[in-house]
Amino acid sequence: MPSYRVRLSVGTLLPGTEPESVLPAAADAAAGLATVEARDVAVVRGEAVVSVRFTADEDTDADHVAGRAERAVRTLAQVGRVRLERRAGNRWFLVR
Repeated sequence: MPSYRVRLSVGTLLPGTEPESVLPAAADAAAGLATVEARDVAVVRGEAVVSVRFTADEDTDADHVAGRAERAVRTLAQVGRVRLERRAGNRWFLVR
């Protein structure tokens, strides 16, 4: 089963949102539809980026999982760029 990851650039938090709640919200949302393999927060070019890696049968399934994670984060913060990537070997390839 292919491994995918969704990467969300997170901007300003909405009022009342604790910073440490964003990553679990994204991972929990993805876990409702797929097996979550890993989750991480990083700062990339000055932006906070939440990443959730998960398995899915195909790109369309992965797109649903990514959309669910994105919607969960949008309830907590402004979301900028969203990337869905599929792993092939040791490289990641853009799906959307």
